[in-house]
Amino acid sequence: MAVSKLTPQQVRDAADEMGLSLTDADVESYIGLLQTNIDAYNVVDLLPDYLPEVKYPRTPGYRPAPEDNPYNAWYVKSTVEGAAEGKLKGKTVVLKDNVMLAGVPMMNGAATMEGYVPNVDAEIVTRMLDEGATILGKAHCENFCLSGGSHTNATGPVHNPVKMGYSAGGSSSGSATLVGLGEVDMAVGGDQGGSIRMPAAYSGIYGMKPTHGLVPYTGIMPIEIYVDHTGPMTANVKDNALMLEVMAGSDGIDPRQFDVETHPYSEMLEGGVAGMKIAVVQEGFGHPNSEADVDAANMHAADMFRKMGATVDEVSIPWHLIGPAIWMPIGVEGLTQTMMYGDGYGVSRQDMYVTSLMDFHRNWRQRANEMSETTKLLTLLGTHIRKTYGSRYYGKAMNQSRQLKAAYDKVLADYDLLLMPTLPLKATKLPEPDATREEYVQCAFEMLANTAPFDITHHPAMAVPCGMGDGLPISMMLVGKRYDEATIYKAAYAFEQAEDWKTL
Repeated sequence: MAVSKLTPQQVRDAADEMGLSLTDADVESYIGLLQTNIDAYNVVDLLPDYLPEVKYPRTPGYRPAPEDNPYNAWYVKSTVEGAAEGKLKGKTVVLKDNVMLAGVPMMNGAATMEGYVPNVDAEIVTRMLDEGATILGKAHCENFCLSGGSHTNATGPVHNPVKMGYSAGGSSSGSATLVGLGEVDMAVGGDQGGSIRMPAAYSGIYGMKPTHGLVPYTGIMPIEIYVDHTGPMTANVKDNALMLEVMAGSDGIDPRQFDVETHPYSEMLEGGVAGMKIAVVQEGFGHPNSEADVDAANMHAADMFRKMGATVDEVSIPWHLIGPAIWMPIGVEGLTQTMMYGDGYGVSRQDMYVTSLMDFHRNWRQRANEMSETTKLLTLLGTHIRKTYGSRYYGKAMNQSRQLKAAYDKVLADYDLLLMPTLPLKATKLPEPDATREEYVQCAFEMLANTAPFDITHHPAMAVPCGMGDGLPISMMLVGKRYDEATIYKAAYAFEQAEDWKTL
């Protein structure tokens, strides 16, 4: 779309927003002076976007009927066959619906995005297809990925694969449910406050939030660059490691990536935990909403590691309790400026900007009433903070996040892993359709105390199922040093092989 010559009223509107006073003569002067700049914009408009070519054929697919999608986990089914051979040959994958799959609809859980069709494949999609994966379509996620519960998608709630009527966790809700049901081998998740680990924990599967930047975010709708992570969700450790092995590595575009270190994770699972040092973080237990069986199952898991030959000690990291508060300004102001007012991307960084998404997403401004209560709430807060206080709290929280990281690193200098419950509680019942706004929001954010801090410190962290309580899964979280996913996988694999977690 070409940029038109400014009208006097458009100049006055822009000046009013700036707080700039203009005379009629000033307005005419600016109209003339700006035309050369506008001409440059139109040169850019005439050139192509230079997006990567789509390599593998597919169809737009179809939305399964409710009777064929009782858990509401699928958004679109569309089979894309990858290369004839590769590490993922024979594996089926579903994509979280913030991941772009060219020619296949994407709504990111939001009514305002319904009807958008990307024109590009995300980098991780191409990598998986190049290694022989078969992509089966898109999984529902939460409204703009802003919920740890599974009740905010515009089409209705996603149900827990273990217990219908209960939350599957969010925001990668459909991804967790489809893996939990066995309808796919692997799923892509995204994690800004715990959105891989929370649904993995509620649904009884394995979810890895890799080191920030290990997996390129190129072609995935961002929330905020500092907390954006994408990673694998699977039914077992080996598939998780194999999937990360294919996804990981620099792509030369994503600004989140620097000094990236990759490893052959699937070849580093054996060896057990003998000689490993594991720190049980006291502050990860005993939250106001912690359930006794969740804390007990995690302590039992720690004892199992001890019996397998690891040194297991309890440690105190007081900063952990402050982590969620530090996350808040970064997450809220970042999503408001980048995902919402920044039309999905924002500015001031190298990236692959998918302008078709940016153009479509601008529509939210005319349809804000259709957003979920969680999206409204966080965008409302971010808008107020920006208007009233500027960006000082974002900057201050960013500075504090380095202190939080240093607190974890101090312990990790002496230990290989940190251990704590992934979530303080097990899956809760989905809120009723007539739930109050307060109930709706509580079910969305009540579980992120242990997960959110590691999105701003960038440590790798994995949800590992470790027991059952009241017929629902319980999960422990293993946290490692930067780019040391291999040690997490080794411990998780040893735990998985030692005992069937469903019997614990």
